[in-house]
Amino acid sequence: MSTQSKNTQSKNTQSKQSELEALRRQYQLILNAVGEGVYGLDLQGNVTFVNPAAATMIDWEMEDLIGKSMHQVLHHSHSDGSHYPRESCPIYAAFQDGSTQRVTDEVFWRKDRTSFPVEYISTPMRDEQGQVIGAVVTFRDITRRKWAESVLQQTNEELEMKVRSRAAELYTANEHLRELSALKSRFVSMVCHEFRNPLNNIALSVSSLGRYDKKMSQVEKQQYLLGVAANVERMTQMIDDILVLGKIEAKRLVLSPQPINLVDFCRELLLEMQPIQKRLKFTGRFKALIAQTDQTLLRSILTNILSNAIRYSAEDSVVQLSLSQRQHQAVFTIKDDGIGILPEDHPHLFEPFHRGKNASNIPGTGLGLSIVKQFVELQKGDIKVESELGVGTMFRVRLPLLLRD
Repeated sequence: MSTQSKNTQSKNTQSKQSELEALRRQYQLILNAVGEGVYGLDLQGNVTFVNPAAATMIDWEMEDLIGKSMHQVLHHSHSDGSHYPRESCPIYAAFQDGSTQRVTDEVFWRKDRTSFPVEYISTPMRDEQGQVIGAVVTFRDITRRKWAESVLQQTNEELEMKVRSRAAELYTANEHLRELSALKSRFVSMVCHEFRNPLNNIALSVSSLGRYDKKMSQVEKQQYLLGVAANVERMTQMIDDILVLGKIEAKRLVLSPQPINLVDFCRELLLEMQPIQKRLKFTGRFKALIAQTDQTLLRSILTNILSNAIRYSAEDSVVQLSLSQRQHQAVFTIKDDGIGILPEDHPHLFEPFHRGKNASNIPGTGLGLSIVKQFVELQKGDIKVESELGVGTMFRVRLPLLLRD
């Protein structure tokens, strides 16, 4: 070979080396500039190159990483600290089967044994013949993104809870509105029906007295006037019941507990009702049972239940009122042999304006038992009902012997 050929060949070799060196510097500059971590692995999984971003994120010096097993350096454990076997690592699958692996839910470990969440891509490297000679791994620290996702998830959960809470409130409010609407309907129906009858009776009596005044005897006139008075009393009682419910609802009903002998009280109450109904019977084990309670409320409780028992039982049957003591409570039991209560009416028995389906032909407002229950609860007591259709009903009221404000 001539000297000239040798010189030409030498220049070409130097030129290629210069180009390779320039490319190497360019690649190095690119690796140094990339914000993501980048490192290369040989077929044994040892580091062949690493960029500054990767070294900084795991807190290692770049030169200390070359030749090390990167799995042992940064991928040795799961997020919970448990061992991560190398054979299960997706990074090594890149040069084992030549596939690109993308992972978004693992952690890498720093030199100080703290971890951080990462997403990474492991891509196989091939030579000129297409043979896999290693892998390039690109990763990024996604701590901030995970934090943002956590905050977003927490915000979404809180928002969902607020939405559910608000929906529950709206549902409750809607149910309350439905109940109020039903209550209003029952109230209007009761007023129209229960007020119309006594008003019609009063109007008829007044009309008869006006037309036939001179033809009627004094006894007949007195009967008409008594009828008018009874109907006025009936309407007054209905108005009083409605006003009492209003006071209870507004929490304006004040208790006035006083010591009374319950035995004497029950006997006197039945005597007051005897002129109207002579089939009331009282039984009790005590000559005296003293309780500190609200006498007005107790009178209303017993009178309402006794009146119902009389109204819904046959004229020749006996209504029994018994008084007993259980621990620190007075127990009033009212039993009748009347028509009984339908099973479907039991859940609504103490609702205002509710009347049993088998009692629609018997006069009543549906307010009495509602008032009774609330009067009982105001005095820290309870009321129970047992009934069998066509056999009779038993009410049991328990009230504390000592009523405290």
